[in-house]
Amino acid sequence: MSTLNLIISGIFHVIKNYIYRTKIVYIVENENWSIKHDGISITKNLNLKSKITTTHYGIRNSIVHYGYINIFFRESNRTLRLPHKSNKIIVTWFHIAPDVAFLDYIPEAIKYVDFWHTSCQLTKNEMITFGVPEEKIVVIPLGVSTKVFSPPLLEEKMYLREKFGIDNKKIVIGSYQKDGIGWEEGLTPKLIKGPDIFCDVVENLAKKIDIFVLLTGPARGYVKKRLEKAGIPYHYDFLDNPDELAPYYKVTDLYIVTSRAEGGPKQILESMASGVPVISTCVGMAPDVIIDGENGFIVEVEDVKALTQRALQILDNESMRRDMISMGLKTVEQYDWSIIAKQYQEKLYKEIS
Repeated sequence: MSTLNLIISGIFHVIKNYIYRTKIVYIVENENWSIKHDGISITKNLNLKSKITTTHYGIRNSIVHYGYINIFFRESNRTLRLPHKSNKIIVTWFHIAPDVAFLDYIPEAIKYVDFWHTSCQLTKNEMITFGVPEEKIVVIPLGVSTKVFSPPLLEEKMYLREKFGIDNKKIVIGSYQKDGIGWEEGLTPKLIKGPDIFCDVVENLAKKIDIFVLLTGPARGYVKKRLEKAGIPYHYDFLDNPDELAPYYKVTDLYIVTSRAEGGPKQILESMASGVPVISTCVGMAPDVIIDGENGFIVEVEDVKALTQRALQILDNESMRRDMISMGLKTVEQYDWSIIAKQYQEKLYKEIS
């Protein structure tokens, strides 16, 4: 988004905040990606008057929920984006990276934040070590739309394979995320997301099986360069809306999460809802959602060998693959956004009212 468009959008949201008052105001990023999608999914499923916005200016007498901790901190001059004192504050903290600038002034933030939200037990435990009072932390997982993400019919899968130019003999490995620095090409890897590990794993798999990598998400330049150098065929599309991912999962044979830290990732839930077996490093929601060996596999962070072995194990064992898919579909039923939004309402917003 250009600077002029950002300014116009900001003015629009300030005016909207003054005129259109709601009980819950969920603050999102300008970029049309994961955080904004969370806010839309939550607010539209609440039984409370709510809206999303991109700024705290103009809000009065509401519960202001910052959907991402980076939105709450103003890194340029090390201050907090505090709303008017008539509001109450909730901040979502998905995962903790040791090198982020705002860690130094978490003690200051604690003075103002009424409740902290995170999506997994791992992050809650880390937040406590940074001084966040345990009684102020509410764990509510991320959600998924089981209407949008669902297993494909065989004919649908074949049609989409042809559309993406994928030979029927290929094993499709999916990777649908943002894992480069910034919002441009992304040639510098965002190591916390593990794009280097992902590339190491698929390079190992390519030596043993005939794979095809399907990519989406902003800033994937690093991964694309690595795949090209290794001679691994791939298809990449930039999408405007996370819900547009659904057809990509329908042609995916295996999804591999290689992150070093996460709040979700949503890809675990999206894979399960789409009937795709999933392997994940032990990050974020993975240990809360995955029962190792039953509805997916969990391996230690940076364990390229284990990730490769588990991938081959799933792909070589049709019975195991079917069972994992079946268990995943049962697991994900409880994570539909319609259910998760009720948890926000009961565990978070009613507690702060």
